[in-house]
Amino acid sequence: MRLLIIGYGKMGRLVDELAQAAGIDVVGRLDVDTVGGPWPQADVAIDFSIAEALPGNFARLAEGKVNVVIGTTGWAAHEADIRATAAAAGIGVVASANFSIGVNVFQLVAEEAARRMAVQADYESWIHEAHHSAKRDAPSGTALLLRDAMVRAGYSRPIDMSSTRAGKIPGTHTIGFDSQSDTIELTHTARDRGGFARGALLAARWVHGRAGWFSMMDVLRGE
Repeated sequence: MRLLIIGYGKMGRLVDELAQAAGIDVVGRLDVDTVGGPWPQADVAIDFSIAEALPGNFARLAEGKVNVVIGTTGWAAHEADIRATAAAAGIGVVASANFSIGVNVFQLVAEEAARRMAVQADYESWIHEAHHSAKRDAPSGTALLLRDAMVRAGYSRPIDMSSTRAGKIPGTHTIGFDSQSDTIELTHTARDRGGFARGALLAARWVHGRAGWFSMMDVLRGE
C-alpha cells in the first residue's frame, strides 16, 4: 500500500512515524506549502489537514482514484458534496470524527447507556468534552458522534453540550445522566494522539482496494 499523508501537523507527523515503523510505504507528505504542487501516485491518502482545505484535497484525490481516510473534523457542511464526489469516482472512503479504537468502543457504551436511560424520565443528560487550546471546532466531532449515537438509541430528551479548550489536553469526553438522587458519569480520556494515528492507519489498510463510504465501526467489524 502506497500511503499519502495530507496535513503534516502533529497528527500527520505521528501517522508518518507509525507508518514507517509498520513498514508502510509513505510516498508523500503534503502540507499547506506543498499541497499545490505535484502529488505522488498513492493507493490511500490520510487527510489530517483542516476543514476548509478538505473539499479541494478530496476532489484531487478522487480524480486520481485514490481511496481516502478523512481524519479532519468540522467539515459537515461539505459532506453531501464530498459523498457525491466519492460515489462518482468509485473510490473508498473511511470518515470518522475519531479513529481511536477506544473512543469507538466508548461510543457503543454510550449508546447502550442511552438506550437504558431513555425510559428513565427522572434523568437528564449531558456531554462535556475538553481539548487543547489549538483545537478549532467546539463541540468536538467526537462529542457530536456520541450525541448522535445516544439519539439513535432512543434518547429523545435534551442533551446539554459543553466544551473546554485549554492547555495541551489530547481529548476527554464525558457523558452523564443526573437525577435528584444520583449521577452516572462515563468518561473516555485520551493520554496522547497515538490511538488516533493507529486507528487511521488501521482504516487505511482496511479501505485499500475497497469502494464505498464507511465509518470506523465498519473497520472494526472487519467485514
